[in-house]
Amino acid sequence: MKITVNKQSSIRIKGSKTIYIDPLDYGAKHDADYLFITHPHWDHFSLVSILELRKEDTVFITPKDLVEELLNVGINEEYIYVVKPNENLVLKSMEIKTIPAYNLKSKYHLKSQNWVGYLIDFDGFKLYITGDTDATKEALKVKCDVLLLPIGGTYTMDYEQAAFLTNEIKPQKVIPTHYGFAVGKIEDALKFKKLVNKDIKCEILIRK
Repeated sequence: MKITVNKQSSIRIKGSKTIYIDPLDYGAKHDADYLFITHPHWDHFSLVSILELRKEDTVFITPKDLVEELLNVGINEEYIYVVKPNENLVLKSMEIKTIPAYNLKSKYHLKSQNWVGYLIDFDGFKLYITGDTDATKEALKVKCDVLLLPIGGTYTMDYEQAAFLTNEIKPQKVIPTHYGFAVGKIEDALKFKKLVNKDIKCEILIRK
């Protein structure tokens, strides 16, 4: 399995299937088997990128407030799975649990909006992609092998809060996201890595 982070929280997971989460600026690949959206903010939901990555049979997993836009650009309804927090979804290649994604104090991501992160059981690994969130009580309960979480602050947890969440979850590997683009500095990834417990592998994929 190979994981890449293009920018922000634009993630590609290549294993037995090709998965994208919140794709942004990947170019015309048309190779997405599964395409996950966490919420509708511009840096997570790009119709241009979706159209560049989709195939005829790409499966979409998304909160309900994005469905109309997907239908309007020609996505067939039978390939769209609508999710809300605290649900389980079983597909042919994976099992998915949706985790609430929200801010504890700010109003950028309200719990009432029902936006999500995803715990994906795929190719023998459990991957938790948190979405735009703080270190919530729901996130703290997740157990996973690979953790991808934002560290940029302002709209999400900052690198210190993200390190706290990582050390509580205790994944085998953690990959920081959501920095060096709209918010957060590239240096935040190095500061984050220093705070992560040494028995957790920290892989920095966004470097510029």
